[in-house]
Amino acid sequence: MALYAIGDLHLSLSAQKPMDIFGGAWIGYMEKLKAGFSVINPEDTTVLMGDLSWALDLDSAREDFAWINDIPGRKIIVKGNHDYWWSTAAKFKSFCKTNGFSQMEILNNNHFAYADLAICGSRGWFFEEERSNDHDEKVFKRELIRLEASLKSAGNIPKLVFLHYPPRYKGYTCDEMLEILHRYDVRQCFYGHLHGASHGLALEGLWDGIEYKLLSADRLNFQPYRII
Repeated sequence: MALYAIGDLHLSLSAQKPMDIFGGAWIGYMEKLKAGFSVINPEDTTVLMGDLSWALDLDSAREDFAWINDIPGRKIIVKGNHDYWWSTAAKFKSFCKTNGFSQMEILNNNHFAYADLAICGSRGWFFEEERSNDHDEKVFKRELIRLEASLKSAGNIPKLVFLHYPPRYKGYTCDEMLEILHRYDVRQCFYGHLHGASHGLALEGLWDGIEYKLLSADRLNFQPYRII
């Protein structure tokens, strides 16, 4: 039994927005992802950390989730900034049931157990890039509430946190997010979102008692990262 994580698959089987157009590491990324996921076994758990599909709604995302469904084992899904298909947990559950998709769960205001650990998390938010008007302020505060709800639901179980946005990178810290992580004694935080040259902005390793790691797909050469 193993725990893996990866973010930013950017599947486009129906949206016709393949990432190959960006060149570099993204050329042939679907084949790379397929090869990367071949290490996962039915007893494993994989956290998918946002930006999974370019589809604009669940119906349009059907082909992408059929692809995800073929990944063995349990899949725990975090929202990304490009996941426009995202709806309620109830609608996603119904969508999976209708299409015969199994072992897919939404991480939203909740946690999932893995061995003696709790898998917690939320999308997160960029203060500098996004928090520029009243609407963005509300979204940011809602993300703080969701992250805390996830952590609180786990009680005293040791916690791993998975975000889409990095809570800190070179020249930036999201103090409100970091305060919550420290208050709930989080020791490891994984995030995605950063691509290409932005990998150089990532702050990884131990910072103020918390270990951070960037797990966007192109950072990992499209191979899921084994945590445990």
